[in-house]
Amino acid sequence: MPVHTLKPRPDQYSYYFGGVEPLLSVKPGDIVQVSTEDCYGGRVTSDTDLPSQVVPFSELNPVTGPIHVEGAEVGDVLAVHFISIVPARPHAISSTFPHFGALTPTRETAMLSPRLEERVWFYNIDLEAWTATFRATQSDYQLSLPLDPMHGTVGVAPASGEVRLAVTPSTHGGNMDTPEVRAGTTLYLPVNVPGALLSLGDGHARQGEGEICGTGLESAMESAIVVDLVKGAAPAWPRLENDEYIMSTGSVRPLEDAFRISQADLVSWASDLTGMDTLDAYQLVSQLGLAPAANVCDPNYTMVAKLPKWSLKSAQAYGGAHRRLRAAAEEYNNR
Repeated sequence: MPVHTLKPRPDQYSYYFGGVEPLLSVKPGDIVQVSTEDCYGGRVTSDTDLPSQVVPFSELNPVTGPIHVEGAEVGDVLAVHFISIVPARPHAISSTFPHFGALTPTRETAMLSPRLEERVWFYNIDLEAWTATFRATQSDYQLSLPLDPMHGTVGVAPASGEVRLAVTPSTHGGNMDTPEVRAGTTLYLPVNVPGALLSLGDGHARQGEGEICGTGLESAMESAIVVDLVKGAAPAWPRLENDEYIMSTGSVRPLEDAFRISQADLVSWASDLTGMDTLDAYQLVSQLGLAPAANVCDPNYTMVAKLPKWSLKSAQAYGGAHRRLRAAAEEYNNR
């Protein structure tokens, strides 16, 4: 089981999907230990560092990569299984931005009310207790929150030579900001260019569904992933699988269209896996499905549609790719 390490220098982080030369080449089945920076690029070092003043918008969400996957061809599925995601520093950072977030006026959502104040919160992280401590800035209220590390930004190069800022999610993945991208989850991405060119970053020590203030508990991460390919089965949109659910995503504005994309893809996927016709699968998803919001703040919004795997009976997505990668993760952890 080959294991690679990818720890970029500061000048090697990327802010784009597409148009970037790979930093590493791996084979299907290989494991990569990946170091990622926080969404501020490590530039916010105290609660007096306002992100809008120290981080140019075009340099938010640095990602590590790209990683070239040998044998990946256009139309394949790149399966990325997250073995572990661990905060790399004893703190995480969250903030409000003047023109970014679900409950403040933005450039796309004009309001006559004033923008929200820009403010920074530092969370102390205790890896032994597996907690982060929230402290209110205007009172003595504090609370220990359980860690639930995730990667908000994971994706491949877009199709047709397109280059996208890392902050924008779409069919290639990108800044989906779903808490479902945690250890134990397999993410399925469409391969749009030879080698796929996988990048990831934007670690959150935890994040609520919707990421309504625009940031999670932003954290540099030390993560381990294992990659694989499923030939000729690319989904139109990123999909996910864990031990309990299959999940579809949709990233677009308005929010109801992101919802429709994720639900329509889940219905289609359930139909393919069970052999039911579309309306029978529609009925099943309608009665058992869940629909968490991933983000309602990014340039595109992201919705997730979930269906419990027990409802699929013996059917397995992508030939049991999640099960195989889960076994590889256990072998890595037991070394």
